Amino acid sequence: MKSILITGCSSGIGYAAAHGLRARGWRVFASCRQARDCARLQAEGFDSPQIDYTDETSITAGLAEVLAATGGTLDALFNNGAHATPGAVEDLPTDGLRALFEANFFGWHTLTRAVIPVMRAQGHGRIVQCSSVLGFITMPWRGAYNASKHAIEGLTSTLRIEMRDTDIHISLIEPGPVTSRFRINAVEHFERWIDWKTSARAEQYDSKLLNRLYAENTGPDTFELPPEAVVKKLIHAIESPRPRPRYYVTVPTYVMGFMRRILPTRALDWILSRA
Repeated sequence: MKSILITGCSSGIGYAAAHGLRARGWRVFASCRQARDCARLQAEGFDSPQIDYTDETSITAGLAEVLAATGGTLDALFNNGAHATPGAVEDLPTDGLRALFEANFFGWHTLTRAVIPVMRAQGHGRIVQCSSVLGFITMPWRGAYNASKHAIEGLTSTLRIEMRDTDIHISLIEPGPVTSRFRINAVEHFERWIDWKTSARAEQYDSKLLNRLYAENTGPDTFELPPEAVVKKLIHAIESPRPRPRYYVTVPTYVMGFMRRILPTRALDWILSRA
């Protein structure tokens, strides 16, 4: 039985991936940041180590738990857990950006570095990073998240090239809008870090960002897909003999990838500023 460690499994993409891969015969280690979510997944029959990307001790202990259960092997890692801190770049405190990078970037790097020696020793492995369309284009009010995903893309592309002389394959998945609790989970980070009422952009916050951030029952975004659409690409990345370097998910990702190649920067900036 092949084994995979998936992070961020409390809901959304991670939760769907855990169920989808277990159904395909994988032994899934469905990790979560909070103990209560781990307990819920354990009740569903999963191995669920607690891994918090902002806590290196939990990363080390969580991976050790996985390796103890498998006899020291791991076939695949899916780095997935992340959050957003919405707000204008000028209103984002550096400490807020630093906190987001701990969860969205540095923790991923710590876990990935810990897994690589395991995969080297066994002679194979797959590492898949859940990036975003915002890993190669940018949208307003999402500066912290944009930056973290651009950083993941740069680091992952470098790792992919460096691993060409091994049987460890590295892939990026780049979803657009996917059904999840992502926007709801962003509220606490917005409230912690963004003092929007004293911002020079207070009127824009009130008329644009707050309506979207706090609105209930807004329905799906245009072209939004269920998380199973990401799982389909993940399956190819970890099971195909020739996994792709990048996997687009949702129409907006394909459209933005095309426009980024053909449009001048100023034209693309204008389009994205309307979002």
